[in-house]
Amino acid sequence: MLVFDLDDTLYLERDFAFSGYAAIGAHLDRTDGQGAGHRFAETCRMLFLSGERRRIIDRALATLDRPSRPDEAAALIALYRDHVPQIALCPDAAAFLDRWPGRMGLITDGPERTQRNKIDALRLTGCLDPIIPTGQWPLGFGKPHPRAFAMMEAIGQGRCIYVADNPLKDFVTPKARGWMTIRLARPERVHHCPAPDDAHEAEAVITTLNDLDPLLEGWTQH
Repeated sequence: MLVFDLDDTLYLERDFAFSGYAAIGAHLDRTDGQGAGHRFAETCRMLFLSGERRRIIDRALATLDRPSRPDEAAALIALYRDHVPQIALCPDAAAFLDRWPGRMGLITDGPERTQRNKIDALRLTGCLDPIIPTGQWPLGFGKPHPRAFAMMEAIGQGRCIYVADNPLKDFVTPKARGWMTIRLARPERVHHCPAPDDAHEAEAVITTLNDLDPLLEGWTQH
């Protein structure tokens, strides 16, 4: 079975971030008046694109001379995580999912509601089965924990192949379990970290799912 990760594999994770900033901006327009939300969202985007990943919401609020209270910050983060995202599949992902004839599944980390909102927005339920969001379990069962991979093995038949983006957590467990592994290194991805050792690196690296077909055809013929 061919199994995918979600974020920065089938769609760009930055698009979810930008969608979340826009959702908070719309909320601020309603509470603070028109214009505040647009300034907030644009500040968040600039911080994100500059490489910032921590306290973006707090820093953007400060540019509006509106330092956040702890309870308000928590509410805005909840809005970010739970909003219905405006995201789309990467064109190469949409094309691949449409043409690949075999069964395909999904294993993804992150808060369950957040990930399920993404899955619904991308309309993946009809073409990927099973879909396993590790956030449905208590903390500690996200990748690289083997629970999701073992569940996928029990459902699928034959050897599994995992296509994902993050060498820090995505490949070490499936490789140890005998899966084939492929790292999708999109130029626009969030995580540009190298694998810490050979055990964490995938067996093949590609930059687009347009290059996935020949790899799969070569592996399935052996």
